[in-house]
Amino acid sequence: MKRVAIALMLALAVFWSSNASAKLKINLGVVTKPGSAQNIAAEKFKALVEQRSGKEIEVKIHHSASLGNETEILQQIQMNQVQMGIITVGPFDTFDPIVRVINYPFIFKDNAQADQVLDGPLGKEILKSLENVGFKGLAFSENGFRNLTNNRRPVKKAEDVAGLKIRVMQSALHKAIWQALGANPTPMPWPIYTELEQGVIDGQENPIWVIDVYKFYEIQKYMTMTRHVYSGHIDVASLKWWNTLKPQQQDLLQKAMYEAAVYQRKDNRDRNAQRLAKLKEKGMQIEMNPDVASFRAKVAKLKDMELFKEPRVKTFLLKVMEATR
Repeated sequence: MKRVAIALMLALAVFWSSNASAKLKINLGVVTKPGSAQNIAAEKFKALVEQRSGKEIEVKIHHSASLGNETEILQQIQMNQVQMGIITVGPFDTFDPIVRVINYPFIFKDNAQADQVLDGPLGKEILKSLENVGFKGLAFSENGFRNLTNNRRPVKKAEDVAGLKIRVMQSALHKAIWQALGANPTPMPWPIYTELEQGVIDGQENPIWVIDVYKFYEIQKYMTMTRHVYSGHIDVASLKWWNTLKPQQQDLLQKAMYEAAVYQRKDNRDRNAQRLAKLKEKGMQIEMNPDVASFRAKVAKLKDMELFKEPRVKTFLLKVMEATR
C-alpha cells in the first residue's frame, strides 16, 4: 500500500510539473508604481493575456523599478533575462536613435495627431527598426504631453527657465532640449521625489498624471503647461524570446498589447481635467497659457544638431514633420 501511495505521489508530481512547464511565463518590467500609466497598461495586458489564453500564459509584473531603471530593464530585455517591458521612449535613444523623433519638441499638436502617426505606417517603421537592436516593438502606450514644474519661480515664457536645474531622463535629446531653453538639465533615474524635496534639483518635466500620482504638489509650487514633448511608451519584448514563440502565441500577445495600449491612452486622457483640478486645490500655481512661441523659437534648431544628422534619422524626422504639418 505504501509503495502504491509513493508511486501515486510521484505520478502526480510529474503530472503537475509537466503541466506547469507547459505554461508560458512572462516577466514584464516597469519602473513606476501601481496606479501609474505604465502599470495601467501592464495590468490590462496581463488581464487580457491570461483570460484569452485560459491562463496558459502567465504575466508577472515587476513594478517600482524592482528590476532597475528603464535603461537597465531594456538591457535585460535585450539579453532575454526579462521578456517584456513598458518603457518611456526617452531611454530608447541610446539603443536606436530613430526613436528621438517621437520626442522632438512640439512635433505633435495634440493626442489625435500623435495616435495617427504612431498607430500608422510611421509608428510601425519605428517598431520594426527596434529589431535591429534586439527588441520586438509591439505598441505605443503613453505618458502624455510633458509639462514643467519647479519650486523657484513662475515660468510664463522661455526666458524664465534660465538657470533652473531641471531633472531630465537619461536621454541625449531631453538634455539638449533644456540646454537650448537655457536651463541646467540634470539626467537622473526615477524616482526623484527626495531630490526635489531636498532642493538637489529645482524642478522636473512630466505629464500631469506623474505630478499627481507622485504627489509633486507637496514639493513643487509652480507648474507651466508647456506641453513641449509628447511622451510615449514603447511596449516591447525581447526579440530573441519572441522568435521562440508559436505564431498563435505571438498573435495573442501582439493583439493584447495593442488593446492594452489603446485602453491606457484613453484612461490617461480622460483623467487629466480631474487631475489638474486636484493640483490647483493642492496649492500649485498653474500657468495654463504660457508663451509657447518663445519655447518653440529656442528649440527650433535642434533638427540641425548632431543628434539628428544620421541620414536615416534625419530622413525620418522630416517625414514625421511633413505628416504633422
